[in-house]
Amino acid sequence: MKNNLPIIALDFASVEETLAFLAPFQQEPLFVKVGMELFYQEGPSIVKQLKERNCELFLDLKLHDIPTTVNKAMKRLAGLGVDLVNVHAAGGKKMMQAALEGLEEGTPAGKKRPSLIAVTQLTSTSEQMMKDELLIQKPLIDTVVHYSKLAEESGLDGVVCSVHEAKAIYRAVSPSFLTVTPGIRMSEDAANDQIRVATPAIARKKGSSAIVVGRSITKAADPVKAYEAVRLEWEGIKQ
Repeated sequence: MKNNLPIIALDFASVEETLAFLAPFQQEPLFVKVGMELFYQEGPSIVKQLKERNCELFLDLKLHDIPTTVNKAMKRLAGLGVDLVNVHAAGGKKMMQAALEGLEEGTPAGKKRPSLIAVTQLTSTSEQMMKDELLIQKPLIDTVVHYSKLAEESGLDGVVCSVHEAKAIYRAVSPSFLTVTPGIRMSEDAANDQIRVATPAIARKKGSSAIVVGRSITKAADPVKAYEAVRLEWEGIKQ
């Protein structure tokens, strides 16, 4: 990760919708996230087009499989030129280590390997859901911190977590460890299907390394103005 810009979640169904959204931003440097919907529709070509636009790119595919499969998949993803990729920490240390090895082996000579982070618990997961449906009886915060420690021990660069867990994570890992926090909303926006949400200002106060913002920007009447408001609040600049 080369900058501290808000990461815009490009949760669109096609390249046409994506490029139409980006057009008003001109050639402004952006950090964007491509998730499953867009990548599965467009494939590696969407990454190529976004990199040609000089975007820094988080490819959010949340790999979770046996170590060999994840290793081979990461070798392929490393060649795309993305900046940030992720796995599920619940896959365990061997899987996370295999993912890192695959990234290192697949990164072209002379290029920096993508940063690798692990999803702890999705921001749509509640304490009750974790206990009733996933049968994890430990408190959610304990699980998130434990997964973060496993990720660091596996050599990963950081985790995906909610804003509200960042401080606890930093009591257990090194300061350079990344905490990438989705579930970011402006104070006037609805939470939708997210549960553990926060504003950019709260994320900054609680020590998040990076924020991921979707609908507060992509569904705004004026996305450029909305992005600027998010960026300024994230940077601690009063408007």
